[in-house]
Amino acid sequence: MSGFDAGAIRVIACDIFGTTVDWYSGVRDQVAPVFAEAGIDVDAGEFTSAWRDRYLPSMGRVQDGSREWAVLDTLHRESLDALLDEHGVSLGEDARRRLVRAWHRLPAWPDAAAGLARLRSRHVVAALSNGGFALLTHLVKDAALPFDCILSAELARDYKPSAAVYRTAAGLLDVAPGEVLMVAAHAWDLAGARAAGLRTAFLERPAEKGPHHQADRPGDFPADLVASDFGELAGLFGC
Repeated sequence: MSGFDAGAIRVIACDIFGTTVDWYSGVRDQVAPVFAEAGIDVDAGEFTSAWRDRYLPSMGRVQDGSREWAVLDTLHRESLDALLDEHGVSLGEDARRRLVRAWHRLPAWPDAAAGLARLRSRHVVAALSNGGFALLTHLVKDAALPFDCILSAELARDYKPSAAVYRTAAGLLDVAPGEVLMVAAHAWDLAGARAAGLRTAFLERPAEKGPHHQADRPGDFPADLVASDFGELAGLFGC
């Protein structure tokens, strides 16, 4: 923690997909029965990974002006439709809606709820995610995550890693960017937060991308803090 003043941190902002909840197994386990009911033979894990691969590119088109602003549910649906077309898979409207809604119900990592509660004893703890406000509200409620507030990128009408998202979060909570610690398992998220003036903590999630991709690793990029889970992070703050 050399050069890092933990006492200056007033808000701990946590990424959600992959950092706080397990998107891979959560979506995979909801994809499988949808395809099974439709009589379609698709590897649910591979499909989930391929769908997630379109996550950053879909938001990039909003950020570069290629398409107008849209919430993540809409981007997920567009990516889903394109992926199904590429695989030559015919799926009904109800099934497609169920798949998009899968991102609203994802299991928390085992350490998340208890670790967040410990951090919350001394700090404001916020969910800061690219998920839409409705998506995050349902997800946080379903997973029983003890956040003080939800800060959706929808509030900035932009997406991380745009500086506007991080600075909007700080502004809404009436703190300086340097008083916010961004916690994430992704290099791109922490790089965006750092560029916006936030302090950063890398949370190790070696299984967050499933078996098809390598998760980001500590040491691959700069971060003020590194923790193996939310419990260790809470310990670094004396919580």
